[in-house]
Amino acid sequence: MAASPTPRPKPASAAESAAGQALAGWWQRHGHTLPSGPLAVAFSGGADSTALLHAAVALGHRPVVALHVHHGLQSAADGFAAHAEHTAQALSVPLRIARVDARPEPGQSPEDAARQWRYQALAQLASEAPAAAVVLLGQHADDQAETVLLALSRGAGLPGLAAMPERFERHGTGFGRPLLAVPGEVLRQDLRDAGHAWIDDPTNTDPRYTRNRIRHQLLPAWRGALGDAVPALARTARHAAQAQRLLDELAALDAQQVGLPPAIAALQTLSVDRQANLIRHWLRQCHGVAPSAAQLDALLPQVAACTTRGHRIELRVAAGFVVRQGGALHYTPSV
Repeated sequence: MAASPTPRPKPASAAESAAGQALAGWWQRHGHTLPSGPLAVAFSGGADSTALLHAAVALGHRPVVALHVHHGLQSAADGFAAHAEHTAQALSVPLRIARVDARPEPGQSPEDAARQWRYQALAQLASEAPAAAVVLLGQHADDQAETVLLALSRGAGLPGLAAMPERFERHGTGFGRPLLAVPGEVLRQDLRDAGHAWIDDPTNTDPRYTRNRIRHQLLPAWRGALGDAVPALARTARHAAQAQRLLDELAALDAQQVGLPPAIAALQTLSVDRQANLIRHWLRQCHGVAPSAAQLDALLPQVAACTTRGHRIELRVAAGFVVRQGGALHYTPSV
């Protein structure tokens, strides 16, 4: 009697997939704080956003809408939009498409230009009736690891090493990243097992982009020498984010004593490290700018030396200046 063939494991449903489990966990942490409205998924048609779209539909807690940004940067963009329409139709999910010209300005990197246009377009699409409660993004653990390595290459501090938060707000719209702990290959394998199609953006292999060089050159070399770096780097990001939250809490406590904008005499009573932490907090929270390490190194001695009424402080930070006005520091944007 011939042996029966070994049955293949049944493909996991979208709710049981790694993306489904990650989204369910994200919803448990954040869903109760969201306003009413559908869940919007930023849907490029790639593997990560495809897995997330299927997971959002399977979650079933809110109606789902797919948002697609046509960047107009390559001839394949029309095919991406057509694929997005086909997938959304198959899932009975409404699709909203924004067409933008994401070409960079002089001196601006293509990656930064595309990112800024994408967030603006997604926020605009999400605001359309009925307004979405949140826009879900498909960045996963590999993307988080690449972001940490980018930050390390630039000598970033804790905010940079914390990489991408799992929830944030931009252009008046809430965004969420439920998949930050899920490796990209796990998402793709789930899609293959379920028979779901996705598209690959050819620019993802273009070595002109720093992130692609990290993805295709640096991370494979790391794996060859030390094993899989993605879980460790993603864990580093979580540790850095936790440490940064503690520093923000400390800055908020110090701000109650020093005031915002910081009173110089009160600021001088803090240790130098707490002065630096409070100044970073003030500039980030109140003015949306981040001083470099060199700028802080130049500013702190000026604060320490400011003991007379006529002492002048003026230091360039981002597109403006930190100056002394009366007994406090102020930030003056350049006109």
